[in-house]
Amino acid sequence: IEKHNPSAGDAGVSEAESRSNGAAAAVSPQKFTFSPEPSMEDIRRMQADFTDERDWNKFHQPRNLLLAMVGEVGEVAELFQWRGEVAEGLPDWTESEREQLAHELSDVLIYLVELAEKCRVDLPQAVLRKMALNRLKYPTSKVHGSAKKYTEYKD
Repeated sequence: IEKHNPSAGDAGVSEAESRSNGAAAAVSPQKFTFSPEPSMEDIRRMQADFTDERDWNKFHQPRNLLLAMVGEVGEVAELFQWRGEVAEGLPDWTESEREQLAHELSDVLIYLVELAEKCRVDLPQAVLRKMALNRLKYPTSKVHGSAKKYTEYKD
């Protein structure tokens, strides 16, 4: 799906053109937003079809999916290893490095969604509940601009 992002100040360049195959766009002053499609359910369905077509469900059980996801998180970590702090938007990364990151993050998301499916966790609803709990646990009046979240309020 190609859509135009009028707030980008991009002289008519579509969002699809400004992103290269899902890789992060170069540093820009506007806030980043995800594409509206595919939805989480679309991703779940695509992966379920992919797995069914290959008769892999016997291998795609919760423990195996978790371990595979952890492996993919390790691959994401490798891309950041030895770089020091990395600026938002990855301004010093090549297009190839951005594309590799997009691939690895996609792998993590695919395994996460499939793990949630196998564990019968409705991720969008779980996120809503968790965000509500976080708002109660970390009220802005007590943690705004501070590291208290990571020290005083840690469970």
